[in-house]
Amino acid sequence: MQLFEVIHHRHSIRAYHAAPVEPSKIQAIIAAARLAPSAGDLQAYLIVVAEKPETRARLAEAAFGQSFIAEAPVALVFLADTERSKRKYGERGATLFSMQDATVAAAYAQLAATAQDLGSCWVGAFDEARVATLLAAPPHLRPIALMPIGYPAEAPARPARRPLSELIRHERA
Repeated sequence: MQLFEVIHHRHSIRAYHAAPVEPSKIQAIIAAARLAPSAGDLQAYLIVVAEKPETRARLAEAAFGQSFIAEAPVALVFLADTERSKRKYGERGATLFSMQDATVAAAYAQLAATAQDLGSCWVGAFDEARVATLLAAPPHLRPIALMPIGYPAEAPARPARRPLSELIRHERA
């Protein structure tokens, strides 16, 4: 698929077939995430690949019962590395740049999944402390997004989008 086809084809998928995702596809997704731009090219994030059913079930619980996380054959967890960014950029690096690094990497991963005919869903509603504890993440690694990935078992309609005229503002000379 070409980039704009991928962007238009991407949907939030919350139902997955039980078929496993090939390791080569997961590696390609992570490789794409690694190519995402990051502040100072620090790549201030960590990606956890959750393949064990019990881990995905616990992630679903930490995400306020969003059971589709457990039903997907794999879930990626994106964690911002606040210390890595703080060393170069101080507090702004810790509180903003590392979060941006993790989210841009997650966006690249989501598009890479779509390009391989996989479905995914960006999950931001979760108990951050529970996810960090589940993953035994040290305090400087902050969970930012959960992303279940698998072969879609649904084809949802595209939700309505705001008109471009509401999303842009041209500068005034």
